[in-house]
Amino acid sequence: MASVVESIDVKVPVSTAYNQWTQFEEFPRFMEGVKSVTQTDDTHLHWVADVGGMDKEWDAEITEQHPDERVAWNATSGAENAGVVTFHRIDDETTRVTLQLDADPEGLVENLGTALGFLDRRVKGDLERFKEYIESRGTESGAWRGDVEAPIQR
Repeated sequence: MASVVESIDVKVPVSTAYNQWTQFEEFPRFMEGVKSVTQTDDTHLHWVADVGGMDKEWDAEITEQHPDERVAWNATSGAENAGVVTFHRIDDETTRVTLQLDADPEGLVENLGTALGFLDRRVKGDLERFKEYIESRGTESGAWRGDVEAPIQR
C-alpha cells in the first residue's frame, strides 16, 4: 500500500471548504484523471478515473463523516484505496485541508509510477486545484451536512 499525506490552506471558511468537498460529483473539475464520480446514495460512490493511462473503476463507501471536520472512505470494489480528508479552522477565513490517501498500486506501470512519486504529485496537484476552484468561487456549489458514524471496531 502506498500512502500519501498532503495539506493545503484555503482562503475560505471551514464550512465552505467542507461543503464543497461533499460535492463529490464535481471532483473531475479539480482532480487530475478523475473522469466521473457518481453518488448513488448518502454513503456510496462510483468512480471512473484514468490511472497510469488506463481507465479504472471502483466503488467506495463513506465510512465516517462529520460536518466541518472529516470525511473518510474505503473502496468496496475495484481499485483498492482508502483515506480521510480533514478540515481544520485556522481563522474565520482560512481552512487547512489535509488529505491522507492509501492506494494499492497494481501492475508494473502503477508500481513504477508510485515509486517515482506520481501519486504524491497528483494528490498535491489535486489539492492545489481544489484551492483555486473554491477560492475563485468564494462559495460552495452545494452541501451535504449529514453525519456518518464510524463503524464500531471489534
